[in-house]
Amino acid sequence: MIPFSVLDLAPVTEGSDTTQAFANTLDLARRAEALGYHRYWLAEHHNMPGIASAATAVLIGHVAGGTSSIRVGAGGIMLPNHAPLQVAEQFGTLASLYPGRIDLGLGRAPGTDHATARALRRYFDSAEQFPQDVAELLAYFEPATPNQPVRAVPGAGIDVPVWLLGSSLFSARLSAAMGLPFAFASHFAPDAMDEALALYRRDFRPSARLAAPYAMLGVNIVAAESDAQAKRLFTTQQQSFVNLRRGRPGLIPPPIDNIEDFWTPTEKFGVEHALACAVIGSAETVKQGIESFVERHRPDELMITANVFDHEARCRSYAIVAEVRQRLLG
Repeated sequence: MIPFSVLDLAPVTEGSDTTQAFANTLDLARRAEALGYHRYWLAEHHNMPGIASAATAVLIGHVAGGTSSIRVGAGGIMLPNHAPLQVAEQFGTLASLYPGRIDLGLGRAPGTDHATARALRRYFDSAEQFPQDVAELLAYFEPATPNQPVRAVPGAGIDVPVWLLGSSLFSARLSAAMGLPFAFASHFAPDAMDEALALYRRDFRPSARLAAPYAMLGVNIVAAESDAQAKRLFTTQQQSFVNLRRGRPGLIPPPIDNIEDFWTPTEKFGVEHALACAVIGSAETVKQGIESFVERHRPDELMITANVFDHEARCRSYAIVAEVRQRLLG
């Protein structure tokens, strides 16, 4: 069975705060490490009260420092918000502190609303230069030359695996052209998944960083003791998506008994479409769902996210998924 990994948004739940969110993140990372998950990624979002991972590199250091073997990284850093040199320095620092354990995933979206994007991009107001910025960033990780005017210190000559993230054909095409691993955001934007995977695998050009295509797919998996319990837990994620689409992002809400009373038919259609890559249920239901998803799409790795309100229930979900993976290994 392919590797399973964790995507954590450091959720801030109703009745809690960011301090507790960070404590929960580290606790979940430690449990994920003990359960055999391959990587633990955190994502850059801004101006979202329910997501505490805005300072992504700082939080990666917190998690890496509190674990010992699991890979820790960004899924991802939204590169248009940053100077490539600064990102190289940050991740060069992390990779120096935690050798062989740091990943850098790059996205070209702002990870926020338009007003916040403008506030972030004081000297850069467009993602059009994303390919050039990726190339510049990769160059900073190469060994410095004697007459090189600008170098990343630390960063130059340090091995930091770089991924491209995306939900469209753009990043699939760029990943293939640059010979980089590719992570598709199918957990919230599945429309172009099959086409993007096919394009990436067909057009991949081997590079010094990667000899063959390597694709990771995001999937929502919420597991519990019964299908009914898991479906109830999943209403937290469904509510969060509706709130975001209503223009009212807030703290992560508790689950509810009847989601049909919460959303309109139009909202239901939109959210179920966005969250189509989801496996929700008991261990047996999750096993069947994972088998079907992997057989159909043939990813090289699964990045699993579970936006569950109760921390212990969230940890239990990941534990059930790890048990399912052991069963699939035979």
